[in-house]
Amino acid sequence: MSRPAPSPIYTLRGAGAPLNALHFCCSEGDHPLLFSGSAKGTIHVWNLNTRRAEKILEGHSGNSVIWMNTLQSTDALISQGRDMRVCLWDLCEGRSEVSDSVWTGSVGFCHCSLLEMGPATSLLAYPGREPEEINIIELPSKAAVCTLTPEAKRGMVMCIKLWQPDTGCGPLLLAGYEDGSLLLWDVSQRAMLSSAAVHPEPVMCLTFDPKRLKGISGSSEKNLLPWVLDRQNKLQLQDPVALVNPGVSQLCIRGDSKILASAGWDHRVRIFGWKKLQPLAVLQHHTDIILSVAFSNHQDPRHQLLAAGSKDQRISLWSIYNKGSGTG
Repeated sequence: MSRPAPSPIYTLRGAGAPLNALHFCCSEGDHPLLFSGSAKGTIHVWNLNTRRAEKILEGHSGNSVIWMNTLQSTDALISQGRDMRVCLWDLCEGRSEVSDSVWTGSVGFCHCSLLEMGPATSLLAYPGREPEEINIIELPSKAAVCTLTPEAKRGMVMCIKLWQPDTGCGPLLLAGYEDGSLLLWDVSQRAMLSSAAVHPEPVMCLTFDPKRLKGISGSSEKNLLPWVLDRQNKLQLQDPVALVNPGVSQLCIRGDSKILASAGWDHRVRIFGWKKLQPLAVLQHHTDIILSVAFSNHQDPRHQLLAAGSKDQRISLWSIYNKGSGTG
C-alpha cells in the first residue's frame, strides 16, 4: 500500500451488545441517520451530527436483530429478528411503532432481501420454515409470490440477494447454501437458472453488483470467491481472492461500484477495489469479530461513510474517500 491505513473519524458506543446489522438512511441531508441492530434485540437510531442515539426501538422481544433496510419511497424501516419476525416500523413525525409484521418461521441466520419494484410495491425474500426454503412476498399487501426450494439437498439457505435485471426479465435471486453452493433463481418462472460450487464450507455472505453482473461470496475459509453472470445467466467462477486470516461475516459494495468492504473474523475491515479486487486498506480498530459493514448512500463520494459493527459492542465510522488514492 502506498498510503497508511486511515483511522476512524469517530466511534459510537452505547449499544450494549454485539452489532449484527447496520443500515444508513440518507434522507436527512449531509449527515445521514445510521440504524444499528444488536444481539439483545434493540435498534439504535444514531444521529451522526450529535453522534448519539436519538431513538432506541424495541420490537423483537429481546431477540437478535440480524438485518435492516428502509423503503426509499416512504423511509419506513424494516427489521428482521431471530424471533422469526420481520417488522415494519412507522417512524414518521416522531413515531416509533411497529405498523405491521411478517412471521418467517425461520430460526437461522439468513438475512432478508428487499427489492423495490415501484413507489407502492416491493418484494421481500426471506428464509422459510424449512431449511432450504425461500419465500417471496409483496409488500405492503403481504401477498405470496412464490416459494423457492432446490430439488437436490443443499442444506440450510445461508444468504440471499434479490434484484431486477435491466433486460426486463426476472426478478432474479441469488442464494448461498450450507453445502457451499450458489444458485441463481428466476422468480417469475420459479425456476433455477444456474448453480455453482463456490466454497467447500457454507456460504456465509454474498453481495452482487447488477451493473457489472458480478458478485462475490465469503465463507469461513481464507478466500473470497468472485463470480460473474454470462449472457445466458450462467454463473462463471473467477480467481479467488486470498485473505490473510479466515472468516468473513459480511460483504458490501459501495453505491458507485468502486469499493468492496469485508467484515473479518480477525477484527479487521478490508477494503478492495471492486473492479480488479486489488487490496486498498486494512482498517484496524476493533477488539473482536466484525459482524457488519455498511456504506452510506450519499451521492457525493466525499460525504460517504463506511460503518463497521463489532462483537465488541462498538461502531466505527470511516471516511475512506481519497481523490489521489484511487479509492474514490
